[in-house]
Amino acid sequence: MNWNHWMRQIHRWLSVVFTLTVVANFAAMTQGPPPPWVTYSPLPPLFLMLATGLYLFALPYISRRNVGRRPDASAAASSRPKVR
Repeated sequence: MNWNHWMRQIHRWLSVVFTLTVVANFAAMTQGPPPPWVTYSPLPPLFLMLATGLYLFALPYISRRNVGRRPDASAAASSRPKVR
């Protein structure tokens, strides 16, 4: 498995953890004012999701830069019919 696959998996599982902490936060609010650790519990997975999400967002741009050109540009140019 490569690095990108692991990053996607981590991002997916962090989103599950984040969703569960938000649901737990709302459930705790129905019982009265929740303790601060419950209120702030969604923040660590959220910040980790921010980091992995930014990496995944930048991944196509980074891979294009490493190649040096867009992979579809030459294929699209050669497949177009020439108009006279």
